Amino acid sequence: MKWRQLLRAIKLLLLVLTLILLLAPEWPAFAGERYGLQQVIGQREFDFLVWESNAFLHKGESALAGGHRYLDEVTRKAIVLDYLELTKEARRLESQINALYVDPEVEAPNESSKDLQAQLDSLRGEIEAKQLLAEAIVEEQVGSVLTDEGFELLGEAWPPVLMRVTELPWVLIVSPRDHIEKLYQVNLVTGLTTAEKEEMETAVTEDLDLAALVVPIGGVGTFPSMILETSDINRLAEVVSHEWAHHWLTLQPVGFNYAFDPDVRIINETVASLIGQELGPRVVERYYPEHYSPPADEPPLTAPSYPPAFDFGAEMAKTRIKVDELLAEGKIDEAEAYMEERRQFFVEQGYRIRKLNQAYFAFYSAYAAEPGGAQGSNPIGPMLRDIRDQSPSIRAFLDTVSPITSFADLQGIHKQVTTPAESPE
Repeated sequence: MKWRQLLRAIKLLLLVLTLILLLAPEWPAFAGERYGLQQVIGQREFDFLVWESNAFLHKGESALAGGHRYLDEVTRKAIVLDYLELTKEARRLESQINALYVDPEVEAPNESSKDLQAQLDSLRGEIEAKQLLAEAIVEEQVGSVLTDEGFELLGEAWPPVLMRVTELPWVLIVSPRDHIEKLYQVNLVTGLTTAEKEEMETAVTEDLDLAALVVPIGGVGTFPSMILETSDINRLAEVVSHEWAHHWLTLQPVGFNYAFDPDVRIINETVASLIGQELGPRVVERYYPEHYSPPADEPPLTAPSYPPAFDFGAEMAKTRIKVDELLAEGKIDEAEAYMEERRQFFVEQGYRIRKLNQAYFAFYSAYAAEPGGAQGSNPIGPMLRDIRDQSPSIRAFLDTVSPITSFADLQGIHKQVTTPAESPE
């Protein structure tokens, strides 16, 4: 009898242990921050699997049609520019409709916007009908410039240029409050309101004692890449080139540690930005020359008599450096008060920054293609720009940075590239 009781007790204990193992990951006490973050996000996480499935269906349809291959350059150019002009008109109509909904003097915005909404629906139908063809043309144009730069396999650009213009997910960035670091990055559903973003950010701070910010993005390096709708051919060419660079980097050692090493992430994003800023204008210059804007002329030798323009990059770098100093001294409240003071200052200068906190710097400091800015005194951007300046081509630049797997690797390559060779005696 005792043996049976003991056996039942052992079975019960095993059952309890099994349930604990199965259920513990869902308990706040076991899951910690990640569980709390998931509770805040709820059902608002973006589903990439559904998006990728739909994108490949569209691209398969485009590849089977292949109509763009039989069009001359004048026609191809006209198709893309017409598509962008339709997009511009659609965004103008959307702005008019939104204005009716926020105007307190408009009592029935649904009724008042009915005609505008009908125009917008018709226009969106036209845009959808032309989107696949316009995308295929831009993909081939970017690919043609890439093959000339040496990124070619069997007569085609490698990796292939593949993109889809789409509404992009928002991104929730989470950082500790006592220092700046990207702890979590979660892609959220499209169409979030400002109130919903504020609600999530506040919940993360109050429940988890972390800094949070929901940010917009211009593209995502999925395959096909996700590109934010734009009516500007310069912006479109740059972002498509930027995301293609991420595809290339992913296949190299420099892409292996992207998700695990903050420095490598900054290196990747900065390299992709530099490529986009250089390759995009080349595409526009070749295929849309009337829209090409050459680099600005050198500044005048004599100083202007009027006050210099507001330098956002320099002011933001100054802000980042001061915040780092305060956080290093453990002065979290002072740092956060200073960031809010600076946010208001930037708003006064015309920069509509909704929230300036640790998460802001954790996200934007990864983009160091331009001097100053959110990266503060981080040397990664300047070193990569030095390497590009010393590289004879885009291909040579990417080949030079491709072996990088750490900040130490970058330092070694930078020293090797920028140190003058000793002349033989």
